Amino acid sequence: MERWTDAEWNELFAEVTRRATVDPDYRELALKNGSAALKAVTTRPLPSDVRVNFVDNAGPVKTVVLPTFIPEIEELSEVDLEQVAGGDVGVSWRR
Repeated sequence: MERWTDAEWNELFAEVTRRATVDPDYRELALKNGSAALKAVTTRPLPSDVRVNFVDNAGPVKTVVLPTFIPEIEELSEVDLEQVAGGDVGVSWRR
């Protein structure tokens, strides 16, 4: 089965969000059965190894989705950090 790209997932989730915002029956479906809600807005087969949960963010409990973990990311050196922060870029602007 063909893998979905992040852009394709984002487009699908945007459609679910749009519909769940205005259609109470669809919202209830999304909260009870995420796969069924996804299948209702796409004809493309969903990967069998992916499980999607939708949550209602109303009320006192808030849900925050963390970004995907990136292992083994290289840390910037002090010189790199200075350049990113607008520090010494190795060019003198004196008159």
